Amino acid sequence: MPVFTFTGKTATGEKVTGDRTAATKQDLQNLLRRERIAVGSIKEKGKEFNLPMIGSGSVPTKDLAIFFRQFSVMIDAGLPLVQCLEILAANQENITFQKCLTGVRTTVEGGATLANAMRGYPKIFDDLATNMIEAGETGGILDVILQRLATYVEKAVKLRQAVRSALVYPTAVISIATLIVAGLLKWVVPIFANLFQGLDVSLPLMTRVVINLSTLIGKFGWIFVLLLIVLIIAIKYARSSPQGRFFFDNLLLKLPILGAILRKIAVARFTRTLGTLITSGVPILEGLTITARTSGNAVLEQSIMKVRKAVEEGRTIVDPLRESKVFPNMVVQMIGVGEATGAMDAMLQKIADFYEDEVDAAIKDMLTILEPLLIGFLGVVVGGIVISLYLPLFSMIAKLSG
Repeated sequence: MPVFTFTGKTATGEKVTGDRTAATKQDLQNLLRRERIAVGSIKEKGKEFNLPMIGSGSVPTKDLAIFFRQFSVMIDAGLPLVQCLEILAANQENITFQKCLTGVRTTVEGGATLANAMRGYPKIFDDLATNMIEAGETGGILDVILQRLATYVEKAVKLRQAVRSALVYPTAVISIATLIVAGLLKWVVPIFANLFQGLDVSLPLMTRVVINLSTLIGKFGWIFVLLLIVLIIAIKYARSSPQGRFFFDNLLLKLPILGAILRKIAVARFTRTLGTLITSGVPILEGLTITARTSGNAVLEQSIMKVRKAVEEGRTIVDPLRESKVFPNMVVQMIGVGEATGAMDAMLQKIADFYEDEVDAAIKDMLTILEPLLIGFLGVVVGGIVISLYLPLFSMIAKLSG
């Protein structure tokens, strides 16, 4: 959505200015009126603040974690808010992030709150961050909230790195195996096929299969590549719709081994996010909405929104969680205990810690199993092709020696 700069006056006559995201100017004007702000002017921000989020212009999550950590230390030391933003922007190596922090500082100098200033950059500061910072500003504990944000982002980075490390090894082995097999079928096998044809020898079944496969790849290899590209584009297009995203996310959760790990990751992310929001003073309904949006899984998002609706109707959080059948019984029971004792935020954090450890252990176990399997698969495929090419030569040598 576009970002607008506005000026106006509060009911007490105090001048205010800032940046807000809205679909249209009229929507922003209605929003400001509900906040009892008499609107003076509303202008869409220029291109100098339209931050691109593609390629080198994006802000890494690790940089956000460092920013929140440094920001909390400065606030705790008693430095003024504007000075903190100025120092952090000046020392920021990422140009996109530097421009963002400069824009936030300018908006705060104009009288806006830090949370509203950050809302002008929704691609960098999401709803979770801005709502937590707003709660911190209201409660006068901004330094504590920033520390919690830094801890949350650092744990999210750790969880993401664990998932990536689990995917790197099998992806690399499968890719290398595919390239090796394709190279053998494309360039090596035809040389042996011409040799066998010139010698006019009878070929074993295994050799004939490999030669026919090589001929097929040589003639129609481009079709297979084209079909693969079309399949990738089709999956991306399907995932762009809510129904398609739900279908693929649900399919991933049902996969053997990987599905169990993804479910644990989803539970860890849900409990960590909701626990951090509740601890920071964000209302439960708002916390559930933000958690659903940042869940990263359409199945989980739908389940959380159903939980939110049930809580809004006056029900406890436990029953709708159990009815969703997404969360393990242990998680539901522990959340129920936390809700009954009034310590749900602490219970959610404990569940998140437990499941993050479970994810690490599950990924290590999966890699331990996958490593010999993938090496064996690579050996069988490549070795099978090589053996099939040498079988006729062994037969010829045997006949000649006989």
